[in-house]
Amino acid sequence: MSKLLHNRINRRELKERLRQSAEPRITLSYYKYVQLADPQHFRDDLYRMYQEHGVLGRIYVAREGVNAQISVPASRFEAFKTAMNGIPFFRNMRLNIAVEDDGKSFFTLIIKVRHKIVADGVDDPAFDPSQTGTHLDAETWNLLSESPDAVVVDMRNHYESEVGHFENAIIPDVATFRDELPFVADMLADRKDKKILMYCTGGIRCEKASAYLKYRGFQQVFQLEGGIIEYARQVRSKGLKNKFLGKNFVFDERLGERIGEEVIAHCHQCGQPADTHTNCANDYCHILFIQCDECRRQYEGCCSEKCRDFHHLPAEEQKERAKTEVFSGSKFGKGVYKAFRKSSQTLKPSAESATVEI
Repeated sequence: MSKLLHNRINRRELKERLRQSAEPRITLSYYKYVQLADPQHFRDDLYRMYQEHGVLGRIYVAREGVNAQISVPASRFEAFKTAMNGIPFFRNMRLNIAVEDDGKSFFTLIIKVRHKIVADGVDDPAFDPSQTGTHLDAETWNLLSESPDAVVVDMRNHYESEVGHFENAIIPDVATFRDELPFVADMLADRKDKKILMYCTGGIRCEKASAYLKYRGFQQVFQLEGGIIEYARQVRSKGLKNKFLGKNFVFDERLGERIGEEVIAHCHQCGQPADTHTNCANDYCHILFIQCDECRRQYEGCCSEKCRDFHHLPAEEQKERAKTEVFSGSKFGKGVYKAFRKSSQTLKPSAESATVEI
């Protein structure tokens, strides 16, 4: 039965439908750590429910819970919330509503069953992810982050923090969350007496990260409740000082939402101030990188002249030449797109895909 619960329409057609649609949609994310005895069965039921309510997005289901980034038609939003509350462990769960939203965040519905909803690389049965740190609202976060014995740590990947991060935060240069957990624990090993304040996009990674630091012997571990998305909402609704600089990277078609007015990143092609991520328009490359408006026009949304010229070839010729051509996306993963900088010769190819994933 589950084989019938998948999209069958061409992705380009779906994107064009969404682009042409004037229907208002609400983009949001949520996560729930809960023990699911049969993830596949739950996945299929969720797919049916979301189809009924016109939901689009990307959802991962595992024995440990659910991780979702979705958009819902505004006209169906109340009915959607009622349906969600009909599932006991979803009842009254916080939904992180997007800060900036044009309704074009997702164009299809994808629900996948995975081993974990957040890959952490931890196999020790003694690790208990339920033993999380203390959750902080935006106001308390601001106050505590100014404490002289506080250490603020960004628990996202470097391509996310490059365009935006909290003031004075430690920004680990890592490409995956599973790499970041031991990296941060080792880096802070001599600061176990400090207050460790952790943050991520919507909170899901910090649930595990804070529990991991406690597992590694840290005692004063705190996490930003609801992540950057909820922080931005509280800052605006309560008139608080915004301590987040730049953009918040998001995992949908938008690729970012502005939180602070600062532009703290640079174009990976010319070096001018810029903080707009894009995927190379050459589908056989598709590497994620930062591009300014001028370079976007010059390279037509591509990462190089090679990709721009290749993108102009007929589809059949592209398909044939792609068998032997090597592009930036073939060599460099999303964690090492510094390939566009002068230091690129020191970088080694990564096995990671350049496609944006949750």
